[in-house]
Amino acid sequence: MLSHQLFRALGDPTRVRLLDLIAERCRACSVSELADCLDVDLSVVSRHLTLLRAAGVLRATKSGRNVLYEIQFDSLAEALRGIADALERAREDFEPTGSRSSLDLEGPP
Repeated sequence: MLSHQLFRALGDPTRVRLLDLIAERCRACSVSELADCLDVDLSVVSRHLTLLRAAGVLRATKSGRNVLYEIQFDSLAEALRGIADALERAREDFEPTGSRSSLDLEGPP
């Protein structure tokens, strides 16, 4: 899972709410079930779910005439660990000087 896809997927409140709904139910959910809960058009929910799936956050499985969506917890956790590791490395590389002398904050003498 690429970080930019994950950030894009989680950067929308509706998509985050969809993940919350699926997690609350502890089971796979259909597009129509999720649309009913959010009082949003099926096509809108479907588009959001497609983005979450493309980011590797959700898995879709066909069940009769329905497509059921469930959270891919392992994949999501792995991506979040990768982001946390990258932030930790960046923090270790960052060495603040602790002094204002490196910047000319006073202006010309």
